[in-house]
Formats: sequence, structure tokens, C-alpha cells
Amino acid sequence: MPQPAATSLRRTLLRRLAAPLSLLALMSGLIAYWLAWQYTQHVVDRSLADLATAISKQIQIAGPDAPITVPPLAQAMFSDPVEHLVYRISNGETEIAGDHNLPLRGTNVRRMHYAYVFETQHEGVTVRVAQVRVDQPTGNPIVVEVGQPVHHRFRIAAEFLVAIMMPLLLLLLAGWVIVWRVVNQQLNPLTALADSLNRQTHTSLEPVDESYVPVEIRPLTGALNALLDRLKSALDAQRKFIADAAHQLRTPLTAVKLHAEQAAVARDPQQTLAAVRELRAAADRAVRLSNQLLSLARAEPGEQAARFVDVDMAALAFDTGAEWVPRALAVHVDLGFQRLDDPGNEHPLIARGNPVLLHEVIANLLDNALKYVPPSRVDGGRITVTVSQTVIDEVRMAEIVVEDNGPGVPHTQQADLFKRFFRGDGQADSGVDTGAGLGLAIVHDIMVLHHGSVHYEHAPEGGARFIVRIPLLPAATATGSSQPAAAAGDASRGAKKPAHSAPVDL
Repeated sequence: MPQPAATSLRRTLLRRLAAPLSLLALMSGLIAYWLAWQYTQHVVDRSLADLATAISKQIQIAGPDAPITVPPLAQAMFSDPVEHLVYRISNGETEIAGDHNLPLRGTNVRRMHYAYVFETQHEGVTVRVAQVRVDQPTGNPIVVEVGQPVHHRFRIAAEFLVAIMMPLLLLLLAGWVIVWRVVNQQLNPLTALADSLNRQTHTSLEPVDESYVPVEIRPLTGALNALLDRLKSALDAQRKFIADAAHQLRTPLTAVKLHAEQAAVARDPQQTLAAVRELRAAADRAVRLSNQLLSLARAEPGEQAARFVDVDMAALAFDTGAEWVPRALAVHVDLGFQRLDDPGNEHPLIARGNPVLLHEVIANLLDNALKYVPPSRVDGGRITVTVSQTVIDEVRMAEIVVEDNGPGVPHTQQADLFKRFFRGDGQADSGVDTGAGLGLAIVHDIMVLHHGSVHYEHAPEGGARFIVRIPLLPAATATGSSQPAAAAGDASRGAKKPAHSAPVDL
């Protein structure tokens, strides 16, 4: 589907302001012409009626001498060639003066005081005629008619229209200029805003100055500043992450190079074998660090939200724990699982999330626990994975607790526990391989992505207790979707999941 063509805001504003303004001027001109025409008709009709009435008065004054005295007077009154006046004076039998071809009747008749005004044809031209009758003591009444061509009043109306429209056209031109200047002035902040954004670089991303921005545009600039702030924070975090990752990768890669050089120059087979073992251990650390960095990148918000599915958190916790049983047995640690809210472990706890990332959460907590339990209690190390359901702020949540009986985390280090690349100095001094300090940071970021939480508590026996909570789907939704999820979980587990109320050793 083709995208609509981009429109110019300036052109649109000018069109939507100038077009109505021009239309308003046109309508004003038409109304002015109509008013001028009406006024001209009234004035001309009044003038013709006054002329006819004046002649009739002279006839009344002259009396019997009217046929002698009135014609010279009428000739003098209607001899102006500019006015194009025609007249006729008759008594019905004889013509006293004027043009005897001027008709005595017409159309569009109206009365004005003592005169009748009508339109008629005279010598092929439409004329407007005012007619007055003067009664005589004897004989027929004398009829006085004064006419003028209609086109004469069109000329007068046109003159009126020109006199009215000239100021109106000047006002229209001034209005166009004002609209052009106002539109350009009001759009200047947008141009300045665009210039400010064009000057931004990926290293600056400074907020846009809102000092001279109109109130109506401030929501836009506020949103842009918020976006720039988020982008700046993301880029700063990315730069910091890349710098820290490069620093962390440098150590195992340097160790790999050093042990490889030792193996290459060693002459004793035992020294070569020891160097190769160290080389393999350094390579393992580099691989694990790379995998953790990839997991951390996958946990960034927005990257995995589209891959969310319904996940049974109880089944996921059990299956993940089962994968870590061989490693726990190798270091003589008792790894157990228990379901507190449903000892029979028959009802799923359905949450919406990415099963790969949620698996990484539990795996990192188990890995963290296995690192610190063996040095403190070689013969009695214990890790318990507890799953239950809780309600927080009227929201049903699945709660997964990974608890161990190791040394725990000192109070002074708990505030930085979930920061990237943080490693407790006290634990490093105890001889434990603390890794790159990314495991708990990955757990935190994944739980933020799933709108959940993770926090640390001291275990009753003095060890570490990590509590993970994730929102569950509503009961009706979970019921409808639990059967496929449970079936998938049972298919993957087979018959290795017993339903006992006591803790289950995996």
C-alpha cells in the first residue's frame, strides 16, 4: 500500500487561511455590488419620479398655458446628453412635448408617491420610466413620462462597486501579507527546533531549549526531551556495558594467551599438561563470560517481549533444578525441590514470559548457590528450590525461592548485589571463583523485563535466600491455557516428577 505524500504545514496553513479570506472578500464584493445595485435603483427611480413630478407641478401652475410654457422648460431640463434622459408629455389625444414613441405602459411597476415607475422598451433599449398624471378641469389628464436607459444605472452601480471594492482589495492584499508573516513567524520555532535537533550527535543528545517554544508545541518538545534523555541513558549504559565487557573479557583472554605460550615453551610434559589444563580453564571462563554477556543482551527491554508465551513456573523450576542435579552431586550438595501452596504439584502456575530467559534466572541462582555452599560446608551443603503462590497488592504472583546454607552475603555488599560486574571481595578472598559478576545482574534484568522482582534475604540458617516473583495470568486465562502448558511440561519431564508434600531431592 503506497504511503500518503507528506504535506507542508506552511502550505496547508496558508491555503486554509488565505482561501477563506479570499472567499470572504469575494462574497463581500458580491454583497457590496448587490447593495450598490439596490441603492442605485432606488436613487435613479427617485430621481426620475422627482423630475416627472416637477414637470407636473409646472403644468398645474401654467394651467391653460401649459402647452406653450412647459415644452421649453422640459427641453431645458432634459437636454443633458450625459444623463440620456427621454421624456413625453401628452394628453392622450395630442403630443405636447417630447418623444411620442415612449410607451405609456411597461412591466415591473412600482409606485413612488405620486409617480408610477416601470420598465419598457424604447428604440430597442430597455428604459426605466417614471409616469405622473395631472388631472385637468376639462378634457383628458396630461401624462408626464421621464425615462432613462437601464444601462446608465449599471454604470452608476459599477462606479459604486469600484469605490467600495478598492479599499476591500487593499485590505485583502494586506490580509494575505499578514497571514504570510504570521504563519512564517509561528513556524519559526519548529524550524529552530529542527535545527537544534540536527545539531545533536550521538555523543551529545542535549535537551531542546524550551524557553521560546509556544505552549502548544511544548508537549512535543517535552516528549522529544524525554526521548533524548532515555536515548542518552541507553547509550551511556551501552557504552559502559561495552567498556566493562571489554575489560572483563581481557582477563580470561590474556590468561588463555599466557597459558598457551607456557604450553608452547614448556619442555617438561608435566608442565605442558598443567599449562593445557590452565588453558582449558581460562577458555571455559571466557566461554561462560561470553554466554553471560549474550544473556544480558537478550534481557534488554523490548528485545524478547514479542516471544512471550504461557509458562508453568512450577514445572520450569522443577525441570531447571533437575538439570543441575549432576553438578550438585559432584560437589556433595543436597539439591531439593518443594511446592508449598500445592504439595501434590498438580496445578500449574501460569505466567506470561520467555521460557529461555526464565530458565536462565533459576539457572543463575542455582549456579550462584553452588559456588558458595561447598567452601563453607563440604559435608552438609544444601540448596532448596521452593515454589509457591502469593498475592501482593491484589496481584497473584508465582514465588520461587532459592535458599542455601552457605556463608550468605555481608550486609555492606547487599546494596550492590544486582549490579553488573559486581563481585564481593570477601567471597573472592575465600578462594571461590566469583566469575564476572553478571549472574545476578542478568537475573535482575530478566525480572524487570517480565514485570517481576528479585530480592535477597538472609536464610534462617545464615545462608543466602533469593526470592523471585513474577505476575501470574488471571485465573480464567490461566485455566484456558494451562492444559497445553502442563501437557508440554509432562512430556518433557516424563515420570521423574514425584508428587510428595515433603521436599524432593532431585
